Amino acid sequence: MECKPTGGVLSPILLILWLLTGAGCLHAIASIICLIRYAGQTDDRPIAYPAVTILKPLHGDEPMLFENLSSVVEQDYPGRITVVFGVGDRTDPAIQTVERLRRAYPERDLRLVIDPRRHGRNGKVSNLINMSRDIDGEIVVLADSDMRVEADYLSRVVGALQQAGVGAVTCLYRGVSLPNLWSRLATGWVDGQFLPNVVLGLSLGLAKPCMGSTIALRRDTLTEIGGFMSFKDHLADDYEIGVAVRRLGLKVAVPAQPVLGHMSAATSLRALLRQELRWNRTIRTVNFGGFVGSVVTHVLPFGILAVLADGLHWRSIALLCLVIGLRMALLFQVKRFVQKDTVELSLFVVRDLLSFAVFLGSFLPGSIDWRGHRLRVRPDGLLTAPDSTGP
Repeated sequence: MECKPTGGVLSPILLILWLLTGAGCLHAIASIICLIRYAGQTDDRPIAYPAVTILKPLHGDEPMLFENLSSVVEQDYPGRITVVFGVGDRTDPAIQTVERLRRAYPERDLRLVIDPRRHGRNGKVSNLINMSRDIDGEIVVLADSDMRVEADYLSRVVGALQQAGVGAVTCLYRGVSLPNLWSRLATGWVDGQFLPNVVLGLSLGLAKPCMGSTIALRRDTLTEIGGFMSFKDHLADDYEIGVAVRRLGLKVAVPAQPVLGHMSAATSLRALLRQELRWNRTIRTVNFGGFVGSVVTHVLPFGILAVLADGLHWRSIALLCLVIGLRMALLFQVKRFVQKDTVELSLFVVRDLLSFAVFLGSFLPGSIDWRGHRLRVRPDGLLTAPDSTGP
């Protein structure tokens, strides 16, 4: 692709590519600044240690599941902790992992709910509804099974929840990869795009996230928003819980710490694309304007296209070098922010090109694949069967 300037004037295509690349450079600089500032937040420690019930909905034998769940059990929180695990099938292999946990931590209050009843189309929420009968703490914490936490996780979350005006707490997360290429690429998306975009959006007041990594709220607040039953048909159930909490006039806090570890379990390109298309379509559904605006985050593909459109001219090559430098600087800042030496740097070019392809693909019509079920998402965020067009 070559778009030569005519009469000293840049072609429209090249001009658009330059503008998008320039906007992407500004976005990268802003993200670096926001990461530095966000990391400077003060930490809120609890003024009391009320009883906590942690809900862990499970489905299948995920990679490193025992280690992820063990990190939740091994908390230094001095208050009473009950951990409730839930599955919807008596043959689910995750049950064996829970029994292994019970043997490893006999002194802990670890409960297992096996209940096949289905409520709505969101399987995770259906599981949570069935698990709700075992909630007995003042504070409820629900978190996805692929999250790994540090021993002070619960104390930090409870401390943030006890601040004035806070109705719920959610947590940022970084990628943790398995030793395979696809898992490393999945980790690159979390670290290189998702995390800095969330921090930038929070810093500028443009994002109001509530993420499945952690949602902590008081039991009374959960009751006031209608319990989990209110979200049984929503794809973005975590986001909708945040919306419901804010409707009560309360804030959803997102502290700088803890930054949790998200286990990226992709083992093939197909699995990676399936997962990321679901994530992208979820974000597009809950915040279409913001999702479209995130096109500027794909600065490297636009920089490469600008070089090709400019006939390998030195000016576009210089701009591409700036883009690469800024992307590297952003990844190094993410590495400092998460305080872990695990941020994927070597694959960022391939990762950025793949992310752009997934971004474009998310606008195509189609269903999503969620734990083996094919579902469609209505414009209001509700899930329906692939052949359903009604309400």
